[in-house]
Amino acid sequence: MLISDTVAALIEQLLDEGDGQTEIRRSDLASRVGCAPSQINYVITSRFTPERGYLIESRRGGGGYIRIVRKEVSRDQYLMHCLYAAGSELDEGTALAILRNLHEQGIIPAEAANTAAASMSQAALQNVPAPLKKAVRADIFRQIILSFMK
Repeated sequence: MLISDTVAALIEQLLDEGDGQTEIRRSDLASRVGCAPSQINYVITSRFTPERGYLIESRRGGGGYIRIVRKEVSRDQYLMHCLYAAGSELDEGTALAILRNLHEQGIIPAEAANTAAASMSQAALQNVPAPLKKAVRADIFRQIILSFMK
């Protein structure tokens, strides 16, 4: 098991024990797992994001901590968040990450995520002028998200 998987599993366990909320110190968690504090940051910023249903609050300094709260949101709230996350421009990597999260959260089936990803791929947008690709991708993404809300 990778260190990042171990850290994520430990944080999930702490969240379960704390009824969806936990406060951690990076250095304490790093020493417990046997890694650098920067690896704790990486796991938190990549796996415990608002798109995945988490709120993060941090306080720096000697008594600093990181508070992680698991949000319980409805399917439509989650989709609405994704709709706004797209913004006016969207790169392919971000679109794929959001679709993957939607599938992992059980909001859309794998087939729908794959079809949506294909419709926004570089290959699908090859005839769109480069300066417009991100805006067109965002438009397509918003329409796909809206279709899941019906």
